[in-house]
Amino acid sequence: MDALSGAGPRRARCSLGAASPGARAAAAPWARFSAWLECVCVVTFDLELGQALELVYPSDFRLTDKEKSSICYLSFPDSHSGCLGDTQFSFRIRQCSGQKSPWRAEDRHYNSGAPTPLQREPAHYFGYVYFRQVKDSSMKRGYFQKSLVLVSRLPFVRLFQALLSLIAPEYFDKSAPCLEAVCSEIDEWPAPVPGQTLNLPVMGVVLQVHIPSRVDKPEYGPPKPCSHENLLPAPVILTSVHELDLFRCFQPVLTHVQTLWELMLLGEPLVVLAPSPATSSEMVLALISCLQPLKFCCDYRPYFTIHDSEFKEFTTRTQAPPNVVLGVTNPFFIKTLQHWPHILRVGEPKMAGDLPKQVKLKKPSRLKTLDAKPGLYTAYSAHLHRDKALLKRLLKGLQKKKPWDTQTALLRRHLLELTQSFIIPLEHYMASLMPLQKNITPWKTPPQIRPFRQDDFLRSLEHAGPQLTCILKGDWLGLYRRFFKSPHFDGWYRQRHKEMAQKLEALHLEAICEAQNIETWMKDKSEVEVVDLVLKLREKLVQAQGHQLPVKEATLQRAQLYIETVIGSLPKDLQAVLCPP
Repeated sequence: MDALSGAGPRRARCSLGAASPGARAAAAPWARFSAWLECVCVVTFDLELGQALELVYPSDFRLTDKEKSSICYLSFPDSHSGCLGDTQFSFRIRQCSGQKSPWRAEDRHYNSGAPTPLQREPAHYFGYVYFRQVKDSSMKRGYFQKSLVLVSRLPFVRLFQALLSLIAPEYFDKSAPCLEAVCSEIDEWPAPVPGQTLNLPVMGVVLQVHIPSRVDKPEYGPPKPCSHENLLPAPVILTSVHELDLFRCFQPVLTHVQTLWELMLLGEPLVVLAPSPATSSEMVLALISCLQPLKFCCDYRPYFTIHDSEFKEFTTRTQAPPNVVLGVTNPFFIKTLQHWPHILRVGEPKMAGDLPKQVKLKKPSRLKTLDAKPGLYTAYSAHLHRDKALLKRLLKGLQKKKPWDTQTALLRRHLLELTQSFIIPLEHYMASLMPLQKNITPWKTPPQIRPFRQDDFLRSLEHAGPQLTCILKGDWLGLYRRFFKSPHFDGWYRQRHKEMAQKLEALHLEAICEAQNIETWMKDKSEVEVVDLVLKLREKLVQAQGHQLPVKEATLQRAQLYIETVIGSLPKDLQAVLCPP
């Protein structure tokens, strides 16, 4: 199953063959490459082995046997897809336990500024695939079949698809030397920094991308070019590193977009059965993007096969289906996953003309045959009424032949406003649980964040609910009650509580640093209490310096000065303990 995959813990600058230990020790690590990609894989079809890993680059990047097997099987469309020519799609696999790469300071720095849905994945790999299958009489099977795969922890599907479009055709013609040159170019790229617009040169082309930041306001146009550089050749501007063409993806399900949005919000198990990995992966990624800016906290697999290591885990009937969105192409899954509550079967998306025939809502009991017609097979009843005005505007846009990106912007804005209308009341209520700043005093433990009481929140909706920002009618209370039982409420609450706790610690640190009477406070305190203050201040300082507390640099400097002042007041033996030479 494997070919050129070494056993080094990370990667070093080396050729495509096996790197010598001496060369690996002397060379600098692929730090800049690692900021974007974990590795590049080439998967080919072997008559005896089936899919086989022909190449891993850098050659000493470590993959487990299970990860290699998953990458091999997921890099080829299954036999039911019949993909001829060039096809692009993506997958997502669980990283094997015990093999996690060390979490670097740059990763934490990127995640602290990136929107939650675009943060670097700590426990999963994304695979971005460019697959080619063409007739070739020189091959034993009569076909050339090969995939080039970019493995990354970043969910930048648009950027990596664009990169593959440049690299893969050239690689299939010229093979390894081209790939080595491209990887060296990527190793010269600046690291992704949220909020920055970057120029990324590769193969004579400059890709210009904006790395989204959590403080960005939603925009639907292309990023502004860098004004301080005159680039030749002119850069290819990507309007987004991650956003898909939602209108094209959702064409057959536009009448059910809100139902699907609710299913995603509630973290319901859903199977997407599509005719190809490209359609499957795009639909799954489009569905999970519906919740932005809320993070999708459940598992999802844009493309999944019966060979996947989690196949038994996801298909067992001995327990309830897991909270996963699965994209599949093999009709066998209709039978295997018949006990799942929601199955969406779609055809290939159409690129022009009138709105394609919309899939119908059907009862799950009607999903009995492998050739079942397209439809959303579910017994779920939506809590909110359908937005008929949105559908009319989209249809009118089609009739007037409006650009597809305009239609996508309209659909994306609708979903964003729907999610924000749902989340804003939760945010307001959560903010009310934060202790008042006047109650945070320097020399006392800061007060606790009050508990989230669901009944109190639901009562607050009468005067501060989603009706203030959303015209949609329906059973909002019922939707919130179901949301409280979902993984997304748990994920949202944990993240917000963590941020509020850090803010509380930061305010307490500021209160201590702004206090003018530390010497007066120390006069009637025992050495144990003074040492305790030093240790707590140091702990807060370490957190703040690691970007875990939102404090200003001036506050950090005052805190360091306070620590030195307090230690200086202690006996020499204690000073030696607290400040060892």
